[in-house]
Amino acid sequence: MLMPMRGKKLLIAGGGLADVPQIEAAKRLGFHVITSGCLANDMGHKYSDECHLVDYSDKEAMLRLAQSLDIDAVCSCCNDFSALTASYIAEKMGLPGHDPFDVATVLHHKDLYRDFALSNGIASPVALGFSSVSEALASIGQFRFPVIVKPVDLTGGKGISTVAKPEDVEAALNFAFKISRAKRVVIEEFLEGTRHGASTFVRDGKIVFSFFDNEYYYKNDFLVSAASGPADLSSSAIADLYRDAEKIVSLLKLKTGILHIQFILCNGKPVILEVCRRPPGDLYTLLVSYATGIDYSEFIVRALSGMDCTELSQGPSRGFYTRHCVMPPQNGVVKGVQIDERVQKNVVDSFMWWQPGDVVHDYKTHKCGIVFLRFSSLSEMLSDTLSMNDLIRVQV
Repeated sequence: MLMPMRGKKLLIAGGGLADVPQIEAAKRLGFHVITSGCLANDMGHKYSDECHLVDYSDKEAMLRLAQSLDIDAVCSCCNDFSALTASYIAEKMGLPGHDPFDVATVLHHKDLYRDFALSNGIASPVALGFSSVSEALASIGQFRFPVIVKPVDLTGGKGISTVAKPEDVEAALNFAFKISRAKRVVIEEFLEGTRHGASTFVRDGKIVFSFFDNEYYYKNDFLVSAASGPADLSSSAIADLYRDAEKIVSLLKLKTGILHIQFILCNGKPVILEVCRRPPGDLYTLLVSYATGIDYSEFIVRALSGMDCTELSQGPSRGFYTRHCVMPPQNGVVKGVQIDERVQKNVVDSFMWWQPGDVVHDYKTHKCGIVFLRFSSLSEMLSDTLSMNDLIRVQV
């Protein structure tokens, strides 16, 4: 039997390891899959049907590529630049499955999203956006310290600083402005609490599916090193998050598809930190699939290519799972990775790309692999995930 999209061309604005589940899902749906990006050795290119080395953050170059290939659909990779590019291509070419470019920009630029959220009563840190260091310094008296300084357009903790004293703000601003492509930054209040993710799926203006996780951090306070789910959240916290999420959906008239949210739980109340409409990185979609039994990557591709998604609905949890990024404790030369006997039985899948002799230049971002583990109870998941960097050790 022919697949419904047999012969149709789908362009993925990217082609890294984290995009492999979406590439494979698209091929199962019958698409001829084309990957892109700057790196010829990205793992996703090995799984696609065709590859063109074009920078997916360059929306005009990607539009020219998409037009030359006469594509039928476009999907973003696990990156905000890619999400914006995919929306731009879809708008210019009249392709389905994407929000208008101006809506995508509001969601994926931190200053625009903060303005939108605070103007509409959506729980968000108090924040202000700035276009220059001098402008930011002139307004610093409006903040209570500590504060967080962020580029508006980067993810994965890049360029973010926590600043405890006013005299240290200028250095943090210079750092953030230097690496922001948009040359804009946000200063926001520092909040205490537990950090979580909510990967939701929107259809007809309502959330029809969700997966909540606990987030964990290793040596980098702004880079998620592990996620486990289902999260230990109260029903009232989940209801509050749903209410704000559906307000975002309604006000921005979001199309069918993923709406992924990162939030911090402060005194039992969720405060939204980040939102995006693209798959999260580090093979997060596989974590959702393991924990729920839903082929999450396929529904993301279906939505982004304008296909029917009515089959997706909330189902019961299938167990307790953790996705753990294997990261070194310090810079140096990688000698090996040891998995403690205590959790060897829990490993259900792993992706390792480290090699003996690999040099770690930045241990705060370097990853040697990704491991998925299943646990028999919530308490076992919570306890072992907290200790996972000792149970799965990178020898440097």
